[in-house]
Amino acid sequence: MFVIVLFPVYYGLVGSFMGERDTNSFPPALWPVHGVFPENYSNALGIIPLGNQYLTSVLQTLVITIGQLVTSVLAAYAFVFLPLRWRGFWFAVFLSTMMIPYESIIIPNYLLISELGLKDTIAGLTLPFLATGFGTFLMRQSFLSFPTELRDAARVDGAGHLRFLVSILVPLSRPSLAALGIWSALSAWNMYFWPLLATEDPRHQTIQIGISQLKTSDGDSPGMVLAGVMLALFPTLLLVIFGQRFIVRGLTAGAVK
Repeated sequence: MFVIVLFPVYYGLVGSFMGERDTNSFPPALWPVHGVFPENYSNALGIIPLGNQYLTSVLQTLVITIGQLVTSVLAAYAFVFLPLRWRGFWFAVFLSTMMIPYESIIIPNYLLISELGLKDTIAGLTLPFLATGFGTFLMRQSFLSFPTELRDAARVDGAGHLRFLVSILVPLSRPSLAALGIWSALSAWNMYFWPLLATEDPRHQTIQIGISQLKTSDGDSPGMVLAGVMLALFPTLLLVIFGQRFIVRGLTAGAVK
């Protein structure tokens, strides 16, 4: 199973150094037989503004990840520690937003971004995704695993809501925060349809759109396309490799008391 899962990554890396004779051969070559072509990477960077698109993807991912972490933590804290009337009902309404198909709200979001003049901006790319029902659910489950006596003790010591949240609750919830941050970052980095609608200038588009443009460029080459794919894959691959233990710990936090 490990070999099956890892094979596409291996072939993408090896194929990014292949020439057209190897990538178009039958049966497929699993290693550069007719020479190594590192210029696939420089050609990919030269055909489209991949550097600017890379920076746009990084900024978009950072803003969305930070926004979802902040809004999820604040909303989850309210659902757990504030004396809300009909708390269960409002939480159910909040979770119901996860059931709304994304395709049904993308046109209103696009019209709003256009009217505000936010096309081709980081704000336009990130504004509709700064809050998430899944993140609130995950952090609420994490906060429910803490005893209510912890909040009572903090109140006796004179800690208000903000101090209790920042000084006590957030440090104790680092596994769940890390899992949510990794999930948000991966989702934001891999977005394609919304950046395609919200941007027109190639310099302001994301790397996912840039890879698709490599396929239709005049210098279309399978090795060059795979080079662009690997440039987009490296950040997410490193994030999963080094954050795997946080994902497991975060998603299981609150499962048992």
